[in-house]
Amino acid sequence: MNSKDEGYIESKSAVEEYIARLRYALDNGASLQLVRSRHSDEVKDYRHTNKFTLSDLFPNEDPAVALRRELGLLEVGNYIRTLPDTRYRHLPELREFGKAYNGKDVYIKIRVELISSGGGKSVMVLSFHYAEYKFDNDEFHYRENN
Repeated sequence: MNSKDEGYIESKSAVEEYIARLRYALDNGASLQLVRSRHSDEVKDYRHTNKFTLSDLFPNEDPAVALRRELGLLEVGNYIRTLPDTRYRHLPELREFGKAYNGKDVYIKIRVELISSGGGKSVMVLSFHYAEYKFDNDEFHYRENN
């Protein structure tokens, strides 16, 4: 990627540290904030929305419980790239991950804030939805079978 606004690839150790911070936050009472509907959902196929994906994958679970568990299972091999938040530039960067569920690719975009204005921890989930296109193995820079 040429421009930092388009994202970049962090070192493997930086991604491992990020995942460790994510798990720490999840295991220590971080609030989990899911963006249930986004402006982009209005023009998307409903099957590619957070709401549909969560209800399809985890029909009998509270979405927050399922998300907390699934985010805690992310591994360095699921990492795609890091992006600045172009809308809210003062907030921490976003991380993109991808994972297959029942043979379908799921796109995951999150932000972890360990220190917020209230002194707590927060995990913001912007995206957890079926991918609009099939992932290419080249997108996963630290996947073992790459």
